[in-house]
Amino acid sequence: MSGNRVLVVDDDPGLLRAMAIALRAHGWEVVTSATGTEGIDAAAVSAPDVVLLDLGLPDMPGTDVIAAVRGWSRVPILVLSARQLGEDKVDALDAGADDYVTKPFALPELMARLRAAVRRADRPEDVEAAVVVAGALTIDLARRTVVRAGEEVRLSPTEWGLLELLVRHRGRVVGREQLLREVWGPSAVRDTHYLRVYVAQLRRKLEEDPAAPRHLLTSPGMGYRFEPGDDVIPSKL
Repeated sequence: MSGNRVLVVDDDPGLLRAMAIALRAHGWEVVTSATGTEGIDAAAVSAPDVVLLDLGLPDMPGTDVIAAVRGWSRVPILVLSARQLGEDKVDALDAGADDYVTKPFALPELMARLRAAVRRADRPEDVEAAVVVAGALTIDLARRTVVRAGEEVRLSPTEWGLLELLVRHRGRVVGREQLLREVWGPSAVRDTHYLRVYVAQLRRKLEEDPAAPRHLLTSPGMGYRFEPGDDVIPSKL
């Protein structure tokens, strides 16, 4: 694995230091972060080949870090956690983690899991964009922020979830059932009025003319799509 980069996110300074020493001894380039916010930023800037993530972070749940990174990246994420309850593993895997390793762990097993995760990874040449610029809008998928004409736009968690999903599939129609399932959950797949209400809210907040939107477009009878029409900034900055 010589030359591969691993991002380790853990708030235990002793473990972070020991992991960095062990990984470098096995030929890895190591980036470390002690908080979820730092980890999300590091994932966007350093473009790691794999992420080792603790669930118990001081500023946010590890599952929120997974969800944020999954907004723009398919990098393998291995969770390291002392939590052994089945629901913790399910939550992490549902959020987008690729593997779950319970602390304490044997170093050779961890190294094997890291190597396997990198081998399995689908790493396309065109790195997914962390920042999408669409006219007056700047949408940062890593920091989960939207700026319009220089002013930050406040979105509710549901508004952000809907926008993020459309931006991740920008230029393509996302079906109504998929939007409802992924944003509201499986039980909401028939509640199409949710979509109409929230798309209208997003248009009022983001579009220059909500009645004639440029970016949040309707595909009648199918769903919605996000058209950036401008530039994307790759996550390797």
